[in-house]
Amino acid sequence: MLKFITKPYENRILVCALITTISLSLRAGTSAQEKAFIDKYKAAFETKDTATLESFLYTQGADPAILGFYKMMQSSEAGEKITEIDLVDL
Repeated sequence: MLKFITKPYENRILVCALITTISLSLRAGTSAQEKAFIDKYKAAFETKDTATLESFLYTQGADPAILGFYKMMQSSEAGEKITEIDLVDL
């Protein structure tokens, strides 16, 4: 799970991070892969790159309404500065 500490929208960002983490993979990556993921996610989030953020979601067989909700939650606060982001074991 990703742990975020931001000023205005901690809960929404935490939900988005959780969804993204679950969507990406069920297996742990190497530390280099984790760092690359964190860097890419942070850059996409802070620059409000919704296409890249949406690419993190697993969409195969997903309900379109639920997928739309996840996309909205994931990008609703995009553009905010992330002050801290970590991958933690579940």
